[in-house]
Amino acid sequence: MKKRSNLKKDDLLSGKGQRLWKRAKKIIPGGNQLLSKRAEMFLPDLWPAYYSKAKAVYIWDLDGRKYLDMSLMAVGACALGYADFDVNKAVANVVRRGSISTLNAPEEVELAELLCSIHPWAHMVRYARAGGESMAIAARIARAYTGRDIIAFCGYHGWADWYLATNLKDPKGLNDHLLSGLEPKGVPQGLRGTILPFHYNQIDELEKIVKENDGKIAAIIMEPVHSDEPKDNFLQKVRAIADKTGAVLVFDEITIGWKLTFGGAHLHYKVNPDMAIFGKALSNGYPMAAIIGKREVMQAAQGSFISSSYWTDRIGPAAALATIKKMKHVGLSQHLIKTSLKIKEIWKKTAAKHGIAIETAEVPVILTIAFKGEDGNEAKTLFTQEMLQCGILAGGIFYASYAHTDAHIARYARAVDEVFGIIAKARKTGGVKKLLKGPVAHTGFQRLN
Repeated sequence: MKKRSNLKKDDLLSGKGQRLWKRAKKIIPGGNQLLSKRAEMFLPDLWPAYYSKAKAVYIWDLDGRKYLDMSLMAVGACALGYADFDVNKAVANVVRRGSISTLNAPEEVELAELLCSIHPWAHMVRYARAGGESMAIAARIARAYTGRDIIAFCGYHGWADWYLATNLKDPKGLNDHLLSGLEPKGVPQGLRGTILPFHYNQIDELEKIVKENDGKIAAIIMEPVHSDEPKDNFLQKVRAIADKTGAVLVFDEITIGWKLTFGGAHLHYKVNPDMAIFGKALSNGYPMAAIIGKREVMQAAQGSFISSSYWTDRIGPAAALATIKKMKHVGLSQHLIKTSLKIKEIWKKTAAKHGIAIETAEVPVILTIAFKGEDGNEAKTLFTQEMLQCGILAGGIFYASYAHTDAHIARYARAVDEVFGIIAKARKTGGVKKLLKGPVAHTGFQRLN
């Protein structure tokens, strides 16, 4: 086992990362641009918060401390690892030649042709630069194509009005879709009732929505898979409902895409949507998103206004082309599955060894762990705190990358064994909260300023 760090609470409290985070919360609403990266989601008052450098699976904070990232890997965006040489080379090449101009980037045509060849059911492509906006584009196109307003959905799909309108009708409507506590403030009241949730694998809930809104469903929007595997031909049944009702079936592949199989996860399950959306791993850390779909559906974009200057930059398409080519060359999805299953086995065996009850996701490439019990979130916070002492960034989610090696996994396994032992002992001797050096981590949407 690598020697534990002598990092003290005061080191982190007074570190450059926490000092900058406190400044940020005064001038940036929420402190940053992404809830998943807020320090309070990991280790309030003690998380390093900012980085100076990232390479492969290592991150250096502002004080020069080096960490092994066994957590988010840029929220699943860097599936090849940080600062991948081949992707960076492709980006540097187009930056030198000009990243944007009055004319269009030829790479966007090459990328569109490549995406359609990987997904033969798709005939046309539009681009954006982020997941949330690409989902808003997909919802707009689906409504434009069908001439209808109502969307049935399952899962998490971003920040836009069309999605948050769920909570206008039911304040807890989004609680079971990854993120609880969201308020639809600023969302037009006129959107009430236009977005209706159903749970994954609960086909009866979707059937009820369709029955109660006969002929009014514009789209069925969902991830083909997230934490749980589809059961009882769930995806096939959703596809059949979309066909019967004339609704556009949209698969949000922003998180799962390219990880479970080369291309979209829907290829693995052999169920084709009418539109699919890719982001995150598509371009390995560079802003890029793609909306692909059937010709007749995608052409509806021409009847609406969907346009933005920076959707035409050259960096995103160049990064995506290099990323896709490398993902195929190295067999990325196989490596991610193999690595994720090893981590899951470490969690299960080590938890059993120390008598700790845990829950893990069925789908390995979006791997989550939860500590059972009333002190579950306190235990997760202590896990993050003690792993940080081992020089490892860790929490309730693990995204594998191609840069994770067996040596990294072995180091992680030794640390998990030690930290699970600390948690188990704490539970027997007064509770895990007594060992926390700061507040308990947030679990949902909580305002910071």
